[in-house]
Amino acid sequence: MKPYPLKFRPIYKQRIWGGRKLREFFNKDIPPGEKIGESWELADLPDDKSVISNGELAGQTLDSVIQKYPKEITGDENFSGPFPLLIKFLDAEDILSVQVHPNEQTCRRLGKGVPKTECWYIISAAEGAVIYKGLKKGVSKEQFAEAIKKGGVAELLTKVSVEAGQCHFLPAGTAHSIGAGLLIAEIQTPSDTTYRVFDWNRVDDSGKARPLHIEEALESIHFGASGDNLSVTTTGRLIDCEYFKMDKDAQAKGSELLLPPGKMKTLIILTGSGTIAGAEGNTVDFNAGDCLLVPADYEGAIRFADDTQYLTVTI
Repeated sequence: MKPYPLKFRPIYKQRIWGGRKLREFFNKDIPPGEKIGESWELADLPDDKSVISNGELAGQTLDSVIQKYPKEITGDENFSGPFPLLIKFLDAEDILSVQVHPNEQTCRRLGKGVPKTECWYIISAAEGAVIYKGLKKGVSKEQFAEAIKKGGVAELLTKVSVEAGQCHFLPAGTAHSIGAGLLIAEIQTPSDTTYRVFDWNRVDDSGKARPLHIEEALESIHFGASGDNLSVTTTGRLIDCEYFKMDKDAQAKGSELLLPPGKMKTLIILTGSGTIAGAEGNTVDFNAGDCLLVPADYEGAIRFADDTQYLTVTI
Protein backbone atom coordinates (compact mmCIF):
# COMPACT_ATOMS: atom_id res chain seq x y z
CA MET A 1 0.00 0.00 0.00
CA LYS A 2 1.32 3.40 -0.99
CA PRO A 3 0.15 5.82 1.72
CA TYR A 4 -2.15 8.69 0.78
CA PRO A 5 -4.41 11.11 2.70
CA LEU A 6 -7.56 9.28 3.76
CA LYS A 7 -11.06 10.77 3.64
CA PHE A 8 -14.10 9.25 5.34
CA ARG A 9 -17.86 8.91 5.08
CA PRO A 10 -19.53 11.03 7.79
CA ILE A 11 -21.60 9.21 10.41
CA TYR A 12 -24.68 11.34 11.09
CA LYS A 13 -26.37 11.36 14.49
CA GLN A 14 -29.91 12.64 14.97
CA ARG A 15 -30.22 14.65 18.18
CA ILE A 16 -33.11 16.42 19.90
CA TRP A 17 -31.03 19.63 19.83
CA GLY A 18 -29.72 19.31 16.26
CA GLY A 19 -30.37 21.41 13.16
CA ARG A 20 -29.42 21.80 9.48
CA LYS A 21 -26.24 23.92 9.59
CA LEU A 22 -24.00 21.08 8.44
CA ARG A 23 -25.57 21.38 5.00
CA GLU A 24 -25.48 25.19 5.06
CA PHE A 25 -21.82 25.51 6.07
CA PHE A 26 -20.22 22.37 4.66
CA ASN A 27 -22.72 21.08 2.09
CA LYS A 28 -23.06 17.84 4.05
CA ASP A 29 -25.59 15.44 2.55
CA ILE A 30 -27.58 15.13 5.76
CA PRO A 31 -30.88 13.20 5.71
CA PRO A 32 -33.85 15.42 4.84
CA GLY A 33 -36.23 16.31 7.62
CA GLU A 34 -33.96 15.10 10.44
CA LYS A 35 -32.36 17.13 13.23
CA ILE A 36 -28.72 16.18 12.77
CA GLY A 37 -26.75 17.26 15.81
CA GLU A 38 -23.49 15.41 15.14
CA SER A 39 -21.43 14.41 12.14
CA TRP A 40 -18.75 11.95 13.22
CA GLU A 41 -15.89 12.60 10.83
CA LEU A 42 -13.28 10.22 12.24
CA ALA A 43 -14.28 7.43 14.61
CA ASP A 44 -13.11 4.03 15.82
CA LEU A 45 -15.62 3.01 18.48
CA PRO A 46 -17.11 -0.49 18.83
CA ASP A 47 -20.43 0.49 17.20
CA ASP A 48 -19.25 3.37 15.01
CA LYS A 49 -16.27 2.93 12.71
CA SER A 50 -15.27 5.35 9.98
CA VAL A 51 -15.26 4.00 6.44
CA ILE A 52 -12.69 5.31 3.97
CA SER A 53 -14.27 7.08 0.99
CA ASN A 54 -11.34 7.67 -1.39
CA GLY A 55 -8.55 5.85 -3.17
CA GLU A 56 -7.64 2.16 -3.26
CA LEU A 57 -8.75 1.62 0.35
CA ALA A 58 -12.28 3.00 -0.22
CA GLY A 59 -14.95 0.94 1.50
CA GLN A 60 -12.65 -0.37 4.23
CA THR A 61 -12.92 0.69 7.86
CA LEU A 62 -10.23 2.77 9.52
CA ASP A 63 -9.47 0.11 12.13
CA SER A 64 -9.06 -2.68 9.56
CA VAL A 65 -6.64 -0.59 7.49
CA ILE A 66 -4.56 0.30 10.56
CA GLN A 67 -4.40 -3.39 11.48
CA LYS A 68 -2.99 -4.17 8.02
CA TYR A 69 -0.62 -1.19 7.81
CA PRO A 70 0.11 0.04 11.37
CA LYS A 71 3.53 1.52 10.66
CA GLU A 72 2.55 3.17 7.38
CA ILE A 73 -0.50 4.86 8.95
CA THR A 74 0.50 5.58 12.56
CA GLY A 75 4.30 5.40 12.44
CA ASP A 76 4.26 2.60 15.05
CA GLU A 77 4.51 -0.97 13.79
CA ASN A 78 3.19 -2.20 17.15
CA PHE A 79 0.12 0.06 17.21
CA SER A 80 -2.87 -2.04 18.30
CA GLY A 81 -5.73 0.51 18.35
CA PRO A 82 -8.28 1.81 18.79
CA PHE A 83 -7.56 5.02 16.90
CA PRO A 84 -6.88 7.57 19.66
CA LEU A 85 -9.19 10.36 18.44
CA LEU A 86 -12.88 10.94 17.84
CA ILE A 87 -13.58 14.00 15.68
CA LYS A 88 -17.04 15.47 15.18
CA PHE A 89 -18.91 18.50 13.94
CA LEU A 90 -21.73 19.57 16.28
CA ASP A 91 -24.74 21.64 15.20
CA ALA A 92 -26.44 22.93 18.35
CA GLU A 93 -29.65 24.57 17.15
CA ASP A 94 -30.95 24.12 20.71
CA ILE A 95 -29.10 23.86 24.02
CA LEU A 96 -27.51 20.53 25.00
CA SER A 97 -28.06 18.83 28.33
CA VAL A 98 -25.85 19.61 31.32
CA GLN A 99 -23.49 16.66 31.37
CA VAL A 100 -20.07 15.33 32.33
CA HIS A 101 -17.62 12.73 31.06
CA PRO A 102 -15.54 10.60 33.46
CA ASN A 103 -11.77 10.33 33.75
CA GLU A 104 -9.82 7.06 34.03
CA GLN A 105 -9.98 6.93 37.82
CA THR A 106 -13.76 7.42 37.86
CA CYS A 107 -14.26 4.69 35.23
CA ARG A 108 -12.27 2.28 37.37
CA ARG A 109 -14.19 3.27 40.50
CA LEU A 110 -17.57 2.88 38.79
CA GLY A 111 -16.51 -0.24 36.93
CA LYS A 112 -17.82 1.08 33.62
CA GLY A 113 -17.45 3.79 31.01
CA VAL A 114 -14.59 5.07 28.87
CA PRO A 115 -12.77 8.30 29.85
CA LYS A 116 -13.27 11.37 27.71
CA THR A 117 -11.36 14.65 27.43
CA GLU A 118 -12.41 17.06 24.70
CA CYS A 119 -12.11 20.52 23.21
CA TRP A 120 -14.53 22.69 21.25
CA TYR A 121 -13.45 24.90 18.35
CA ILE A 122 -16.20 27.46 17.66
CA ILE A 123 -16.84 27.56 13.90
CA SER A 124 -19.93 29.76 14.01
CA ALA A 125 -21.78 31.47 16.86
CA ALA A 126 -25.12 33.25 16.84
CA GLU A 127 -25.27 36.64 18.54
CA GLY A 128 -25.36 36.14 22.31
CA ALA A 129 -24.36 32.45 22.13
CA VAL A 130 -22.95 30.92 25.32
CA ILE A 131 -21.50 27.72 26.71
CA TYR A 132 -21.50 26.44 30.27
CA LYS A 133 -18.00 25.33 31.16
CA GLY A 134 -17.19 24.02 34.62
CA LEU A 135 -18.46 24.89 38.08
CA LYS A 136 -18.41 28.26 39.74
CA LYS A 137 -15.69 28.56 42.34
CA GLY A 138 -16.51 26.84 45.64
CA VAL A 139 -19.49 24.74 44.48
CA SER A 140 -19.62 21.54 46.54
CA LYS A 141 -20.98 18.11 45.68
CA GLU A 142 -23.80 18.61 48.20
CA GLN A 143 -24.78 21.98 46.69
CA PHE A 144 -24.79 20.54 43.20
CA ALA A 145 -26.89 17.52 44.23
CA GLU A 146 -29.46 19.85 45.82
CA ALA A 147 -29.52 22.02 42.70
CA ILE A 148 -30.30 18.95 40.59
CA LYS A 149 -33.37 18.27 42.73
CA LYS A 150 -34.55 21.88 42.43
CA GLY A 151 -33.71 22.33 38.73
CA GLY A 152 -31.14 25.05 39.39
CA VAL A 153 -28.03 23.37 38.01
CA ALA A 154 -27.26 26.10 35.44
CA GLU A 155 -26.90 28.69 38.19
CA LEU A 156 -23.88 26.81 39.56
CA LEU A 157 -22.04 26.58 36.22
CA THR A 158 -19.62 29.09 34.69
CA LYS A 159 -21.50 30.75 31.83
CA VAL A 160 -19.18 31.93 29.03
CA SER A 161 -20.01 34.10 26.01
CA VAL A 162 -18.39 32.67 22.90
CA GLU A 163 -17.54 33.73 19.37
CA ALA A 164 -16.17 32.12 16.23
CA GLY A 165 -12.47 31.29 16.33
CA GLN A 166 -12.24 30.36 20.01
CA CYS A 167 -11.08 26.97 21.27
CA HIS A 168 -12.29 25.79 24.69
CA PHE A 169 -10.61 22.91 26.55
CA LEU A 170 -12.77 20.59 28.69
CA PRO A 171 -10.85 17.93 30.59
CA ALA A 172 -12.70 14.87 31.84
CA GLY A 173 -14.70 15.65 34.97
CA THR A 174 -15.88 19.09 33.76
CA ALA A 175 -19.63 19.69 34.01
CA HIS A 176 -20.70 21.47 30.83
CA SER A 177 -23.34 22.33 28.25
CA ILE A 178 -23.33 23.83 24.76
CA GLY A 179 -25.82 26.65 24.24
CA ALA A 180 -28.05 27.20 21.22
CA GLY A 181 -26.81 28.72 17.95
CA LEU A 182 -23.37 27.12 17.79
CA LEU A 183 -21.52 25.12 15.14
CA ILE A 184 -18.52 23.41 16.68
CA ALA A 185 -15.64 21.11 15.79
CA GLU A 186 -15.21 18.71 18.70
CA ILE A 187 -11.90 16.91 19.07
CA GLN A 188 -11.79 14.30 21.82
CA THR A 189 -10.49 11.00 23.07
CA PRO A 190 -12.38 7.99 21.63
CA SER A 191 -15.33 7.69 24.03
CA ASP A 192 -19.10 8.07 23.93
CA THR A 193 -19.59 7.91 27.71
CA THR A 194 -21.85 10.81 28.74
CA TYR A 195 -23.65 11.29 32.06
CA ARG A 196 -26.53 13.78 31.92
CA VAL A 197 -27.60 15.62 35.07
CA PHE A 198 -30.16 18.09 33.67
CA ASP A 199 -31.95 18.35 30.31
CA TRP A 200 -33.86 21.62 30.72
CA ASN A 201 -37.13 19.72 31.39
CA ARG A 202 -37.68 18.97 27.69
CA VAL A 203 -39.17 15.89 26.06
CA ASP A 204 -38.77 14.28 22.67
CA ASP A 205 -41.38 14.06 19.89
CA SER A 206 -43.05 11.15 21.69
CA GLY A 207 -43.32 13.11 24.93
CA LYS A 208 -40.58 11.22 26.74
CA ALA A 209 -37.73 12.81 28.68
CA ARG A 210 -34.24 11.54 28.00
CA PRO A 211 -32.71 9.49 30.83
CA LEU A 212 -30.46 11.17 33.40
CA HIS A 213 -27.41 9.64 35.08
CA ILE A 214 -27.25 11.60 38.32
CA GLU A 215 -25.34 9.11 40.47
CA GLU A 216 -22.64 8.56 37.85
CA ALA A 217 -22.40 12.29 37.13
CA LEU A 218 -21.90 13.20 40.79
CA GLU A 219 -19.12 10.62 40.94
CA SER A 220 -17.50 12.01 37.76
CA ILE A 221 -17.54 15.79 38.36
CA HIS A 222 -14.36 17.35 39.73
CA PHE A 223 -15.80 19.60 42.41
CA GLY A 224 -12.46 21.10 43.37
CA ALA A 225 -11.91 22.57 39.89
CA SER A 226 -13.35 25.91 38.80
CA GLY A 227 -14.42 26.69 35.26
CA ASP A 228 -12.61 30.03 35.55
CA ASN A 229 -9.30 28.18 35.19
CA LEU A 230 -10.09 26.41 31.90
CA SER A 231 -8.17 27.67 28.88
CA VAL A 232 -9.50 29.62 25.88
CA THR A 233 -7.20 29.99 22.86
CA THR A 234 -7.60 31.50 19.40
CA THR A 235 -4.30 31.19 17.49
CA GLY A 236 -1.33 28.88 17.00
CA ARG A 237 -1.10 25.91 19.39
CA LEU A 238 -4.68 25.65 20.64
CA ILE A 239 -4.43 22.47 22.71
CA ASP A 240 -1.46 20.68 24.24
CA CYS A 241 -2.69 17.95 26.58
CA GLU A 242 -1.54 14.41 27.30
CA TYR A 243 -3.96 12.95 24.73
CA PHE A 244 -3.54 15.18 21.68
CA LYS A 245 -2.16 18.45 20.36
CA MET A 246 -4.00 20.81 18.04
CA ASP A 247 -2.81 23.78 15.98
CA LYS A 248 -4.73 26.34 13.96
CA ASP A 249 -3.27 27.41 10.63
CA ALA A 250 -4.23 29.68 7.75
CA GLN A 251 -2.84 29.75 4.22
CA ALA A 252 -3.52 32.16 1.38
CA LYS A 253 -4.86 31.22 -2.03
CA GLY A 254 -2.06 29.97 -4.27
CA SER A 255 0.32 29.05 -1.46
CA GLU A 256 1.94 25.66 -0.95
CA LEU A 257 2.91 23.80 2.22
CA LEU A 258 5.15 20.73 2.42
CA LEU A 259 3.96 17.64 4.30
CA PRO A 260 7.05 15.75 5.42
CA PRO A 261 6.79 12.09 6.47
CA GLY A 262 7.34 10.84 10.01
CA LYS A 263 4.21 11.85 11.93
CA MET A 264 0.55 10.98 11.48
CA LYS A 265 -1.66 14.08 11.22
CA THR A 266 -5.37 14.79 11.04
CA LEU A 267 -6.45 17.88 9.09
CA ILE A 268 -9.85 19.46 9.75
CA ILE A 269 -10.68 21.92 6.98
CA LEU A 270 -12.69 24.89 8.30
CA THR A 271 -12.77 27.11 5.21
CA GLY A 272 -11.33 27.08 1.70
CA SER A 273 -10.23 24.26 -0.59
CA GLY A 274 -7.20 22.76 -2.26
CA THR A 275 -5.29 19.64 -3.23
CA ILE A 276 -2.77 17.42 -1.49
CA ALA A 277 -0.28 16.07 -4.00
CA GLY A 278 2.04 13.18 -3.18
CA ALA A 279 5.62 12.67 -4.24
CA GLU A 280 4.46 9.82 -6.50
CA GLY A 281 1.83 11.92 -8.24
CA ASN A 282 -1.32 10.88 -6.37
CA THR A 283 -3.66 13.76 -5.49
CA VAL A 284 -6.51 14.23 -3.02
CA ASP A 285 -8.85 17.23 -3.23
CA PHE A 286 -10.34 18.81 -0.10
CA ASN A 287 -13.03 21.34 0.75
CA ALA A 288 -14.41 23.03 3.85
CA GLY A 289 -15.89 20.40 6.16
CA ASP A 290 -13.46 17.63 5.18
CA CYS A 291 -11.43 15.68 7.71
CA LEU A 292 -8.31 13.98 6.32
CA LEU A 293 -5.96 11.52 7.99
CA VAL A 294 -2.43 11.96 6.63
CA PRO A 295 -0.43 8.74 7.25
CA ALA A 296 2.96 8.89 8.93
CA ASP A 297 4.71 7.49 5.84
CA TYR A 298 3.13 9.98 3.44
CA GLU A 299 5.19 12.71 1.78
CA GLY A 300 3.66 15.47 -0.30
CA ALA A 301 2.49 19.07 -0.42
CA ILE A 302 -0.74 20.98 0.14
CA ARG A 303 -1.70 23.41 -2.61
CA PHE A 304 -4.36 25.90 -1.53
CA ALA A 305 -6.93 26.85 -4.18
CA ASP A 306 -8.57 29.39 -1.84
CA ASP A 307 -7.77 31.18 1.39
CA THR A 308 -7.99 28.31 3.84
CA GLN A 309 -8.22 27.85 7.61
CA TYR A 310 -7.67 24.41 9.10
CA LEU A 311 -6.86 22.55 12.30
CA THR A 312 -4.00 20.04 12.56
CA VAL A 313 -4.33 17.37 15.25
CA THR A 314 -1.47 15.12 16.31
CA ILE A 315 -0.98 12.64 19.14
